[in-house]
Amino acid sequence: MKKTILAISGKPGLYSLVSRSKNGLIVEALDGTNKRSTAFATDRVTSLADIAMYTDEEDKPLGEIMAALRDMEKGKCVSINWRKASNSELQEYFSQFLPNFDRDRVHASDIKKLLQWYDILVKAEITDFEETLKSANADNEEDSEAENEA
Repeated sequence: MKKTILAISGKPGLYSLVSRSKNGLIVEALDGTNKRSTAFATDRVTSLADIAMYTDEEDKPLGEIMAALRDMEKGKCVSINWRKASNSELQEYFSQFLPNFDRDRVHASDIKKLLQWYDILVKAEITDFEETLKSANADNEEDSEAENEA
């Protein structure tokens, strides 16, 4: 089973989809604890493969952005303390690997979330962002097609 990386609204961190149950999704935390829990149907669950960020041209998939960040940081965690950085420092750092991001629609909180997620994935040794997020998106499309056929 290919890894599907999920963000769950109201819960910190990122999760890997382990299985599906009749009550929701069984997920495993990517924070090193590997704690398993259930994401219920009432939780807002988003696959990272479905997330994109605004640029001056067209929206850029999160996998491409994280790959650019990985290349800039040479596969290591981010070199900025995103928890304490000012909004202008975050925008300056972000513009190093995504120079054409839409400064009106991408907020400092969005940049912080991206950097937090990137660090979580690097620590979990998931650094092939293009392939991981593409395969997760393909799995989601297959699930949607199966639901439509049923």
